[in-house]
Amino acid sequence: MRDIWGDERKFSIWLEIECMACEAMARLGLIPEADARAIRERGKFSVSEIVKIEERTNHDLIAFLENVASYIGPAARWIHQGLTSSDILDTALAVQLVESCDILLEDVAELRDAIGQKARQHKYTPMIGRSHGVHAEPITFGLKMALMYDEFGRAEYRIKAARQEVAVGKLSGAVGTHAHLDPKVEAIVCQKLGLKPDPLSTQVVQRDRHAQFSANLAVVASSIDRWATEFRHLQRTEVLELEEYFTPGQKGSSAMPHKRNPITGERLSGLARIIRGNAVAAFENVALWHERDISHSSVERIILPDSCILMDYMLATLTKLVAGLQIYPENMLGNLEITKGLYFSQTILLELTRRGLERKPAYEAVQRAAMASWRDSSDFLTEVKKISEITSTIPPHELDKLCSLEQHFRYIDQTFKELAL
Repeated sequence: MRDIWGDERKFSIWLEIECMACEAMARLGLIPEADARAIRERGKFSVSEIVKIEERTNHDLIAFLENVASYIGPAARWIHQGLTSSDILDTALAVQLVESCDILLEDVAELRDAIGQKARQHKYTPMIGRSHGVHAEPITFGLKMALMYDEFGRAEYRIKAARQEVAVGKLSGAVGTHAHLDPKVEAIVCQKLGLKPDPLSTQVVQRDRHAQFSANLAVVASSIDRWATEFRHLQRTEVLELEEYFTPGQKGSSAMPHKRNPITGERLSGLARIIRGNAVAAFENVALWHERDISHSSVERIILPDSCILMDYMLATLTKLVAGLQIYPENMLGNLEITKGLYFSQTILLELTRRGLERKPAYEAVQRAAMASWRDSSDFLTEVKKISEITSTIPPHELDKLCSLEQHFRYIDQTFKELAL
């Protein structure tokens, strides 16, 4: 990923676009074929020389063209014929973004593989589900990981959509009118680069495309943040249902030798803020003066490489985190049992209404049993059997059958099949 955004790769794409444009012009009979061949055969560049020339020109594309022309000779007069700087910059940027997306899609596939393994391994590992941070009803850790697997399926879709949005090039001149270059040249070059020609551009490809790209990455970063936060919560001492792998020799605190902190998840949550912030900057780039100003350029030279490189790192890091998670099923079961069966409250409530009791008195009866269980730290089922409104409707032996985990897990297989897990 870093190489895609380095000067060597950037200038190579620039040179390729210039060569392709000359070859397309030769094919259309606009320039001599011999000169197009000379440009292809002799065209090269020196990064260090371009940097030196730019110190004088204060213009990176002109510095590049001067350097390339020094290797080619007289045929170089055809280079950049009818083009403007942004024809090269924006088309090359599209190539870099597409190549970056291809790497990110590989990252997501590897991440989903790691998540899927954990989901299948813990398909029926019971744990308590929480809402508002408070115990709700039983789930399994496999279901939790299946949810993550599904979310990163949407991340894959978003990266594909971002790729499609920015896979657009332009060779249409100073204000997008093709005044000095046949649109067929643009079509030929874009096709060879695997891009679509922009249907209509100004001096630049419009920045709503790049804003959408950045927004999609920001959503994916937020998904990473969401699961990093989930794992951090589950590692809290009072919960400890899982924790990040702690390598031999690793230290958690300079002051407290006992500490084993969720530092990887915390790092990912922090980095997600950067990518979301970069998306805000991309939104600001959409509004340019008339056919173009340069206010967007300095911004995207930072935010687009940084977001792509960060996303690559974050996806790879999350994959490693998931693969190395230390899962503690015994703690999950222990936490599940803390409330002594309170999570069966809805099961009993619904059965009471099915058997004819109105919802309000049914709710109040079950709630009385629940509050007694909370107050006295007693078994919920025991308290339920003390409530006459309940036992007169549901015989005690049937209450025993109702209060089972199977009730909550009966559709797990179906869910996993729907997710192709």
